[in-house]
Amino acid sequence: MSVSPVESAAAPARNPVPWVPRWRTLLGSVAFTRDPIGRLNGILAEYGDTVGVYLGGVRPGIVTRDPALVQHILQKNHRRYLKSDMTHGLIRYLGRGLLTNEGADWLRQRRLIQPGFHRQRLAGLTRLMQTAAAEWTAELTIRTAADGSALVDIHEAMTRVAFRIVARATFSASLSEAEGERLADILTRIQAFYVRTIRQPYLRPWFRARGSYRRHDALSLELRELIRGYIRQRRQHPPTDLTQAPDDLLQMLLDTRYEDTGEAMREEQLLDEVNILLVAGHETSANALSWLFHLLAQHPAVAGKVRAEMHAVLGSRFPEFEDLPQLPYSMQVVQETLRLYPPAWMLDRVALEDDEFQGQPIPKGTLFSLYLYGVHHHPALWPDAEVFRPERFAPGAVPAPPPYSYLPFGGGPRLCVGSHFALTEIQLVLLETLRHFSIEPATETPPVLMPLVTLRPQGALWLRFRRHLTP
Repeated sequence: MSVSPVESAAAPARNPVPWVPRWRTLLGSVAFTRDPIGRLNGILAEYGDTVGVYLGGVRPGIVTRDPALVQHILQKNHRRYLKSDMTHGLIRYLGRGLLTNEGADWLRQRRLIQPGFHRQRLAGLTRLMQTAAAEWTAELTIRTAADGSALVDIHEAMTRVAFRIVARATFSASLSEAEGERLADILTRIQAFYVRTIRQPYLRPWFRARGSYRRHDALSLELRELIRGYIRQRRQHPPTDLTQAPDDLLQMLLDTRYEDTGEAMREEQLLDEVNILLVAGHETSANALSWLFHLLAQHPAVAGKVRAEMHAVLGSRFPEFEDLPQLPYSMQVVQETLRLYPPAWMLDRVALEDDEFQGQPIPKGTLFSLYLYGVHHHPALWPDAEVFRPERFAPGAVPAPPPYSYLPFGGGPRLCVGSHFALTEIQLVLLETLRHFSIEPATETPPVLMPLVTLRPQGALWLRFRRHLTP
């Protein structure tokens, strides 16, 4: 499993990894930029589950949808692999938080932040999430007042809802609507530009000459200064009564101390962590909720089953945190959505030292692209892989997928720290929405995938929401 076809041919290993010719990837680089998922699916269907490619026709690396190899890299031999410079490059725009940090410093920060997402704190955030979900349905009720239905760009709407939730969980107060919209715009522009520099590296001199890097650095600075203002406001006006201190993630990060020194986080490190929590927390959930409602619009019978389960368990009351495990079908719907549309559709890793996998040598420096979307859609792992079937995740479902064939939040020690937060949030917004509305497609045109750092729909995703006559 060498990083070049020459090395692969010279290695004594069995079944060396096949390589897509450099000229082919170079000629297809523009098409790859436009439709990376379609291109990768075609390459893997032709060459097999693990294949060598030249990113942008320039940089050699291995793309895989083999769950055993993914598990080897993320879990079994994870100490031999770090995120590559493709992720580290985000430090320029997002800082050195949990998403981009590495090594001992990452572990130190992870141990510091992990308690903020423990079950007890998550239970306390349930009502906050429920309130934001109720605000969304109240707004939708107003929009449907005239004739009982309304057309909604669901991605725009869910970006607002998810941002309210993570902002309140972080700051105990919502950032203004204008700030939320500006943040979403900044993130989209930074992601689109950064991903293009990765997929078309030969254009970097052109981007530099045009001042593109400078403009996106300015956007990043604007994002950081917005968040810095909230941090400084809290530090300059701490609560005089500790019993009245905000029970939010920012206060937790301000109060917590490193075990080895007893010191608090420096402002820049705190800013990096809050930045990552805020960015990743709303981006992934907004995308997941958008795809969830898109799927339910296509499958009204599934929405009906969720609604029936909710009414049987809850009646007319709102769910509490303790109720959620009693609503298993709604969670299966969430899980199946995350299979079809994983928020983190691709992960990168680079080998720090020589390794091997099933007799195949992996030289130091080998770059891996772990194609999670491909794993989730692999027909040998998931029967009728393109079909929306929540029952796949029912207890005792057959066939059970092998380990590491389902990774919506990654895997191994770097499993997303906020995964339970996201699942709770998505389930609550789903339940509150279906309590009041049914969902219908607004167009026959299927949505276009936009795989940036996360997997989002391209442009507006229109759905029709129709109000129930009775709750």
